[in-house]
Amino acid sequence: MRLILLTDVRKVGKKDDIIEVSDGYANNYLIKNKLAVPYTKRSKEVLDISLDKRKKEEEEKIAECNAIKNKLENKTFKFEVKTGTQDKVFGKISTKQIADLLKKNGYNIDKKCIILDHDISSLGLHDVLISLHKEVKFKIKISLNKVM
Repeated sequence: MRLILLTDVRKVGKKDDIIEVSDGYANNYLIKNKLAVPYTKRSKEVLDISLDKRKKEEEEKIAECNAIKNKLENKTFKFEVKTGTQDKVFGKISTKQIADLLKKNGYNIDKKCIILDHDISSLGLHDVLISLHKEVKFKIKISLNKVM
């Protein structure tokens, strides 16, 4: 029996896949538990409409992320930090602190989107990767300056 999966089913397929399974498995498990619907002309049309709608939403999201990327890419943001002897920084800058600084500057970026490949715990410039979407990634610069 041909089916369209409504959700991911382990060892069977992913959501929106068209699969072929035995009648018993289809009726007694997949359809009964609302994991799939029978493949018909109408269900295929509904699937195509749904996929088109999701694709358009995804393109809009990518466009929004690219607009933010164009504004922020290669900008430098400054942190004033306390230092000890030999200009050693107390603590380190976290993704939450970077997100808060970006929010103060009018950019609402979640801290989970900020990727640190090394600790920011020394004076100077540091590159920070921001991943707004799997297709939209860019770098900003974080400058640590000594508090006078």
